[in-house]
This record gives sequence, structure tokens and C-alpha cells, in this order.
Amino acid sequence: MRVLVTGGAGYIGSHTVLALIEHQHDVIILDNFSNSHPLVINRLNELSGQTMKVYTGDLLDKSFLNNVFEQETIDAVIHFAGFKSVGESVAEPLKYYENNITGTLNLLEVMKAYQIKNLVFSSSATVYGANNPLPFKEPMPTSATNPYGYTKVMIEQILNDLAVSDSTWSITNLRYFNPIGAHKSGRIGELPSGIPNNLMPYITQVAVGIRSHLSVFGNDFDTIDGTGVRDYIHVLDLARGHVLALKKNQEERGAKVYNLGTGHGISVLQLIQAFEQENHVKIPYEVVERRAGDIGEVYADGTKAKEELGFQTEQTISDMVRDSWNWQKNNPNGYTQD
Repeated sequence: MRVLVTGGAGYIGSHTVLALIEHQHDVIILDNFSNSHPLVINRLNELSGQTMKVYTGDLLDKSFLNNVFEQETIDAVIHFAGFKSVGESVAEPLKYYENNITGTLNLLEVMKAYQIKNLVFSSSATVYGANNPLPFKEPMPTSATNPYGYTKVMIEQILNDLAVSDSTWSITNLRYFNPIGAHKSGRIGELPSGIPNNLMPYITQVAVGIRSHLSVFGNDFDTIDGTGVRDYIHVLDLARGHVLALKKNQEERGAKVYNLGTGHGISVLQLIQAFEQENHVKIPYEVVERRAGDIGEVYADGTKAKEELGFQTEQTISDMVRDSWNWQKNNPNGYTQD
């Protein structure tokens, strides 16, 4: 199968590209490199033993998209491309709604024009909002607490409506929980721009000396140790979930939704402790006030993904913290000239 991967040079996208190639799929990458680095492509070429087919451009540019689909034979699309900073989305909501929603609409319109109706969408556990009971299950009502989350809610609704209107579409929404880790080679991993929004790159930047200490946002949640609890999943497991979703799309039409998580929560302090024990690196931290909108505990019910996709996580928390540190210590300045 020839798969177009939008945002294929990003953190999750790049790992999924390698998983697709390992499963004998041909890959075409589309990326504007606004939140990734062109040298990722060099690393993907190195790790895959192939020369990646890459189109550099933006989903907001419909003529560019039409050109890609005109030139390439495409069987399916995995759609990662989008802005993803919660804080930035609160500060610049119009930017997020235009980029994430309009970009997706452009992609869908071009896919429809070229009769390519097989799509896997990169959604998020943020669509469960703040009021659902744990663990989060796919049939629960969706909502959000910030504009980034609402872009995911809205795009899922668009995709569901599209599948209802035209039964020839095969669409899977994958709701990620908290991806961490990196490729076992240490050659590709998460490279946040500016101050990290996620916990693990913040920890690794402290470990490598980029930052002096970690800020722990709140220790008064109703959790095992008062710090926030999240469902951390290794990016390699997450990437494999996309391959399984593509297979499901071939077998079944309509719109489907699956959680991709481990089903177990780990607190901030537990993650710090696991990192220190596995990597023998001390992580100094200080507790600061909670962030607005943060909820105490988030974890998945993975039953549906297990039963319908055959998806189970294989990587442990030790694998996650070890691979994260292996990536950071070998790339202290991120992607540099190879």
C-alpha cells in the first residue's frame, strides 16, 4: 500500500513512517517542517535503507495538495499534520482553528476529488475533556478544555459526518494518550521547540543540562502522591497502532475510534523516579502551582483496541525512559548536520 503521511517528519509521524516501511508499505511524506527538522529525513533514509519521497508544503495550500495527489498514486493517508501546543492554542486560537481544521478540510476535499477514501487521523485523549469518569472509553461524550483539544473534537465530528454521508470512506480516529520514548537507535526522537510542553522532554533536557530543574505543576491532586497521573505510551507502540488501523480500514468501512494507551496511569514523581533508576541520572525538581485546566488523572480503557485491532503495548516504562534518555544524550542539541 502507498501511504501519504502528513506531518511525517514530526515526532510520532517519523516513527510511524519507519513502522509502515517495516510492514512493507511504500511511504510518501508531506511536511512543512514548522515543528520538525529537515534532517529527520536523512535519519529516516539511514534507518530504513530507502530514500524517502518528500513533499515540502502546507495543507493550507490547496494547489500544492492537488499537485501531490496528481503526481502520486496514493492508497491511504495518515494525517498527523497540525499545531499541537495547548498553551499556544489558548493564546492564538484563530491560528489553531485555521491551521488544524482548514488544513484537514483541504486534505479531505482533495482526497475526495481523487477518490482516496482511506484515512487514519491523529486524534487525542484531550477529546474526553474534564468531566468523564476513568478509565476513558470510546463511547463517552467528547469535549475539550482548550482550543487545541477542540480542533480534535471538531475534526473527529467532521470525519464521522463524512463517513455517514458517504459509506465508501474508511476512517479511523486514534486517540493518543501520552506518547514518550524514542527509536531504539537513538537517531530520531522528540524535539520540542522552545520550552517543552510535555513532561518527558522536560526531564531529559534537565538531565542533559539544558535546564537546571524540572517544574512539577501541583502536588495536591487526588492521586497516589498528589502529582498528576497520565497514561504514558511508547512512541514505537503508538506507531504500530497506526499500521494496525490501516489494516482495519481495509477490512471495514465507516468511521471508527480507538484509544491508544497502556491502560495504566503513572504519576509525575513515579516517572521521575523511573527515569533516575533506569538511567542513573538525578533530576532536580521543584513543585509549583497547578496549571489552569490541568486534571489530576488520565488513563485509557484499551479493551476496544485490543479486541478489534489486536493492539497491545509491548514497551515498558523502563523502555520509555531509557529510550528517551538515549535519544537526548546522543542529540543534546537536537538534529544537527549529519
